[in-house]
Amino acid sequence: METRMKRRKKKLRKGRAFLTLMIIIFLAVAGYAGSQYWSGYQSAKGSAQEMHQGEEFERSTPENGKRNILLIGVDSRGEEQSRSDTMMIAQWDHETDTIKLVSLMRDIYAEIPGYGPYKLNTAFYLDGPELLRKTIDTNFDIPIHDYMIVDFKAFETAVDTIAPDGVPINVEKAMSEKIGVSLEAGEQKLNGQELLGYARFRADSEGDFGRVDRQQQVIEALIDHSLSVSSITRAPKTIGSVQPYLETSLSETAKLKLFSSVLFSGGGEVERLTVPVEGSYSTPRYEGAGAVLELDWAANQEAIKNFLK
Repeated sequence: METRMKRRKKKLRKGRAFLTLMIIIFLAVAGYAGSQYWSGYQSAKGSAQEMHQGEEFERSTPENGKRNILLIGVDSRGEEQSRSDTMMIAQWDHETDTIKLVSLMRDIYAEIPGYGPYKLNTAFYLDGPELLRKTIDTNFDIPIHDYMIVDFKAFETAVDTIAPDGVPINVEKAMSEKIGVSLEAGEQKLNGQELLGYARFRADSEGDFGRVDRQQQVIEALIDHSLSVSSITRAPKTIGSVQPYLETSLSETAKLKLFSSVLFSGGGEVERLTVPVEGSYSTPRYEGAGAVLELDWAANQEAIKNFLK
């Protein structure tokens, strides 16, 4: 009886020791994550600048648990107000933690409320994310619940923090025109500036369509890379580093949950759609606008709704 009691006490002591060890590990990890986040934030905040001024964004709550987030990529360097270089709708399904991406070509000829027809990316230049939201809603009949503006500096910082040795990309051809870097053809590891240049390249016969394909390829490559153990340990610092270069209507809780979904979900292919869809547009030129993409609106509205349902 006495021996059994001693064994039981020994097991209890081992159990308490194990629990104590786990608490210590948890606190150490949490402390490390917090310090890394703060380190990244402090290193970046000094060079960040306000990305837009305009009408207040009209947020809304999704009815089906699927939140449509307008992603806007801008280069604020050298301009007080920038046109949006990249426009995507990311549908985030809260229940399944899956993400779908709709890429919108910036040269789409659309009706901008209060201004008339012009290229889609001009809406952001005129009055920020709220006018762009209205323009997308008016032309595509798609509700936008939140927005996130990403300065290109955030992209470079995130890549260099989470992938200090570079991200593997197969560059299909030599690229240099209007991207700020020179890239040779072939499989290689690209740093933040090089990867951004690759994603922005459009000086070939594919033009904006090729650029959008590369943007989607880069996003998938980054998600794949972020799932490695070494990248996950850098995640807090990465998030802290890019925070000053992000502007969003998402709450802090929703923003961190979204980042966690991308970084820790375990992967899975991101479904993608490019608009306009094949065979649904023409390419006229208009005075004051230049070459544009004129859409069959019914065909593209149906394609988006079928994709996001």
